[in-house]
Amino acid sequence: MGASLSLAGLTACSKAERIVPYVRQPENIIPGRPLYYATTLSSDGYGIGAVVECHEGRPTKVEGNLDHPASRGATDAIMQAAVLSLFDPERSRTPLKQGEPASYDDFLKDIAALAGGWVGSGGQGLALLIEATTSPTTKAQIEVLKTRYPKLRVFKHDPLAARSGEQATATLFGKPLTPIYHFDRADVIVSLDADFLGEGPGRLAYARDFARRRRVRASTDTMSRLYVIESTPTITGAAGDHRRAVKPSAVEGVAAAIKAALEGDKYVDGQSPLEPAWTNVLADDLRSAGRNALVVPGAHQPPLVHAVAFAMNARLGAIGNTLDLIDPPDVMPNDGDLATLCQAIENGSIDTVVVLGSNPVQTTPSDIDVRAAFSKLKLLVHSGLYRDETAFLAHWHIPAAHELEGWSDIRAYDGTASIVQPLIQPLFGGKSLHRLLAGLAGEFDADPRALVRATWKAMDEPAWQQALRDGVVPDSAAASVAVSLIPDTPTPMPQASAAERLEVRFVADPWLRDGCNANSSWLQELPRPLSKLVWGNAALVSPATAERLGLENGRVINMARGGKDLDAPVWITPGQPDETVTLSLGHGRKVGSVASLAGGYDAFALRTADAPWFVDGVLVTPREGLARVVTTQHHQAMEGRAIVRHATLDAFRDNPHFVRDGAPPAPTESLYPDWTYDQEAWGMAIDQSACIGCMACVSACQAENNIPTVGPDQTALGHEMHWLRIDRYYSGSVDDPAILFQPVPCMHCEQAPCEVVCPVNATIHTHDGLNAQVYNRCIGTRYCSQNCPYKVRRFNFLEYQEFEKDVAGPQQAVHNPDVTVRSRGIMEKCTYCVQRISENRIRAQIENRQIGDGEVVTACQQACPTQAIVFGDLNRKGSHVTLEKAVPHNYALLEELNTRPRTTYLGKITNPNGQLAAKPAAETGRG
Repeated sequence: MGASLSLAGLTACSKAERIVPYVRQPENIIPGRPLYYATTLSSDGYGIGAVVECHEGRPTKVEGNLDHPASRGATDAIMQAAVLSLFDPERSRTPLKQGEPASYDDFLKDIAALAGGWVGSGGQGLALLIEATTSPTTKAQIEVLKTRYPKLRVFKHDPLAARSGEQATATLFGKPLTPIYHFDRADVIVSLDADFLGEGPGRLAYARDFARRRRVRASTDTMSRLYVIESTPTITGAAGDHRRAVKPSAVEGVAAAIKAALEGDKYVDGQSPLEPAWTNVLADDLRSAGRNALVVPGAHQPPLVHAVAFAMNARLGAIGNTLDLIDPPDVMPNDGDLATLCQAIENGSIDTVVVLGSNPVQTTPSDIDVRAAFSKLKLLVHSGLYRDETAFLAHWHIPAAHELEGWSDIRAYDGTASIVQPLIQPLFGGKSLHRLLAGLAGEFDADPRALVRATWKAMDEPAWQQALRDGVVPDSAAASVAVSLIPDTPTPMPQASAAERLEVRFVADPWLRDGCNANSSWLQELPRPLSKLVWGNAALVSPATAERLGLENGRVINMARGGKDLDAPVWITPGQPDETVTLSLGHGRKVGSVASLAGGYDAFALRTADAPWFVDGVLVTPREGLARVVTTQHHQAMEGRAIVRHATLDAFRDNPHFVRDGAPPAPTESLYPDWTYDQEAWGMAIDQSACIGCMACVSACQAENNIPTVGPDQTALGHEMHWLRIDRYYSGSVDDPAILFQPVPCMHCEQAPCEVVCPVNATIHTHDGLNAQVYNRCIGTRYCSQNCPYKVRRFNFLEYQEFEKDVAGPQQAVHNPDVTVRSRGIMEKCTYCVQRISENRIRAQIENRQIGDGEVVTACQQACPTQAIVFGDLNRKGSHVTLEKAVPHNYALLEELNTRPRTTYLGKITNPNGQLAAKPAAETGRG
């Protein structure tokens, strides 16, 4: 492995003419056959287990680790994009001293010269600024530093941190604790502005558990029920059986009203914007579920909402069943936040700061002048992947190692520890966090692997090797803490109505987060689940608010508060609370060629330290101009067509074949000949009840199949290249719509209209039922695309991939060698991951056996956190996919066209409370 990594590091960053063959074949390396290594990727400081595919030492694809509690084999878009950021040619490549190239040895010499004075003064004036982390080795190294320099101060900057839960548990139970939810045990769930399916370090595991209770195959099956009260539309709200949109400040009153109804107290008029009858029915449902109920507070809501939620869980008996409490895995002793650091710099007690990983100049609240504070330092050292806004101010900038390039360790949301192992040598000479911390402690030649190994010295060598192979340190999860409520539980007091005041809600971009991923073209071009916006952001407003202010999509508005203001284009969003504007963080950056291509605004300009997540008293003024807002979906309604077919659980029990009601019948005759299959016949079934629209499948498809990005201009023309899309539809009223998702890959039709119109036989039907595309035959007539009723074919209008060896950068190394890289003028589409089918077919032939059921796993299926996608052989009796297609609510999209798709859907089933069932919508989506 060491030899392969060494050679991989050489070949990935050298010119083509300098590549040399192996003198001696590295052990276990077989050209053309990938190797897989377990590691862990960081998500806001917490670990999510991954298995990385490597070709001759070159990481190309990230999958989830089945053995890791935070991933359970699933991934998300950010994890998929990790390999792209690894090979990003704009990563920082050399240390910089005063902006000029220098060597790392020069940096160590400067540190060594300062270390003597730090030892003498105990580290007086020295400070570390760290980002969110749960690494035990990092914690141990900082403890060593504080022993060496007793006056060293450690500050923490995490722009996406939310500590309300720990504050609430400290009040309720006497110590700060972190909740662990068990959605697979919950019958009734209430979300108080909590996007648990899309946010948080446990989101993949929570999505898996939640979907487990939402699968319906027979009329005797049961489902959990989800109530969602939220302040901006989320994928969790879209999955809810009942969803109510309220202003951010109103969530506290809603929580208090539910608690009062649950305890039989009198409802306080004006406390909640929800009707008392609605609240009482919800409380009755919680009471009936008892210990199988679960109330989940939103991470960004104030501590009082968390306290009320935990108190309700305690009253219901849910603690210990659907909810456990553990000691926080991310406990890292520190001396304050960024504001405290800036105050210390201003008063002269800090004159040297080492910034490790974060970018405070970009992500600091607007009322903290960190740039002015840092300019007063004698020495500012910055370590990061890019020469970002903070690096430009630094006296020393040190390139950081990518998380796929270095050794470390990290804990998951439940405390489970994992070892982070490198997949490749640092491409650009980056230094890991552990090497920098060791250098500050005087260990200038420290080995990061040895540092991590020392943290886990209690494990013998076989146990260490097993932890590396499995990606999990056994028996390292945090133990559940037994708790009892402190008698004086805080009770929310009625607040004055804020109905007339417009509020702003800040959210992290689902892909860019705080902006750290802004230079990733995959993530910039991946549609946001609900808005479908790409290459920029917009200010989300409700239709009623837009009408009141006379706004249209793209209209620029100015938002001002407290002397701070920003301009943003408007995006009218059904389901958005009235008088609430949602702003997303992470956009508006201009450092990096990809980031500078994107439009949008920088929401940090309006965010302040005292109001990090929502604020009122914002003055909105429409501007005259329009700004371009790029979206991949312009039509939101099904127009009465049988696209997403949906029903309630009770309706399904009354009529399991509800998907046939009102739908045009599928013809039985065709002019096309029938196909016969002597071997496999591949097919796919997608459960729309399980799909949460998280876009993991789309990102996994892009990474697996070398799908290019085309940029904002081409995307605005409708030339996006994703082989798989997730259509989002609204049903019902624009103020309170049902939100429906439908993944649409190639249907692989039995009677495919694309095949008969190709003049050069480039699109053909294979022996196992695939609509295959022969790239070297395609001449770009696009007849096939015009004939496809599902619009799943993509055409390379321009040369989106770079083929010239003299100008091709290191990003070419991210390509999957098993998939052809397409050129201009070529039509392409979903292939059911034919390369994976071929790989497993070859293996089965060598072993003289049939391909096993579930042995072929497509990229989209493998990434899906809810296991909504099933793929397999339709000729195999009893296979999982045939069982899925045999259920009564299985149907084909546009089956009235008689294309006979191999990809079919299971109708979406929800479980609303009969006492609160909505009135029949004007558009049902059922024909």
